[in-house]
Amino acid sequence: MSRIITHEKLKQIVDTLIADGKIVAGPVAAPGSRFFFRTLTKPDQLVLDPSVMPTNSVKEFFFPQHETICKYRYEGKELIVSDSEPFAADQFVFGARPCDAASLPILDKVFAWDYQDRFYQKRRENSTVITLACRQADENCFCTSVGLAPDTQAGADAMLLQIDAETFEVRTFTDKGNTLFDHQTTPSDKTGQTAAPPDVRFDSKNVEKYLTEHFNDSVFDETSMRCVSCGACTYLCPTCHCFDIVDEGGAAKGNRVKNWDTCQVSLFTLHASGHNPRANQSARQRNRIQHKFCIYPGKFGLILCTGCGNCTRDCSASLGVRPLLELLDKKSR
Repeated sequence: MSRIITHEKLKQIVDTLIADGKIVAGPVAAPGSRFFFRTLTKPDQLVLDPSVMPTNSVKEFFFPQHETICKYRYEGKELIVSDSEPFAADQFVFGARPCDAASLPILDKVFAWDYQDRFYQKRRENSTVITLACRQADENCFCTSVGLAPDTQAGADAMLLQIDAETFEVRTFTDKGNTLFDHQTTPSDKTGQTAAPPDVRFDSKNVEKYLTEHFNDSVFDETSMRCVSCGACTYLCPTCHCFDIVDEGGAAKGNRVKNWDTCQVSLFTLHASGHNPRANQSARQRNRIQHKFCIYPGKFGLILCTGCGNCTRDCSASLGVRPLLELLDKKSR
């Protein structure tokens, strides 16, 4: 016996959460037939359509593009530094794709590694994530190649599986999910459907082994010629987490902030001396692939990729990581 909920009932839940002052996020329609995860101001903005693939990732609600970590000011000759308080509100994210939510347990590792990032950790602690199982996959999806599936539970507190245009099956995985949907569902013998898993496009173990043994492979020179170094792949990726810490303000007062950065631009590794250990796009692309499929798995036991396909789907050169990984897998055989 499953539990089901109507679209209208979901909108009522969202409306109540917003009225209670909670932060609620979900896919929102944007010009150009695109959809973005945004903070909702009213329930009608929420798009719960399994055919919709939002352009950006829910990681923005856990690892913001711009975040103040402390403030400074001078009072006479005395420097006063005050820490910023971590995110304290309750946050609910609706309609995340399973491949997107699956990034959160992966990011947990790096934000609780040699330094405890209380800003990220507090957002995770105060958030409830409700995923929407996939009903279709496009040519850029490759979740199965990294061990995931269209109904992966990782990172989700609850999941919605579409039964028809107005009805969803509800599956809960955590106390947060149980609390949110307590007394909100009805029993049913109907169950939601998921997409057929996309074909496995490469063997990640083959890729890791090849990366370990062929550091200077010419494939990086060949494929990087198409790359325009825009960094879109890293900003749209659910698992990329590079950031810079800078002081913004003036001599008298200002903020120390954490801003997203990208390893795909030349300034990322430029030393003050002028030396750049990754001076060309070939080296930068190699580093990104090495990090995702060799370095991160070696350190944390997890691939730094969820197979969402955003990096190819929204790449101006139709590159991203998947075509390169397919090439590496083929070369390893």
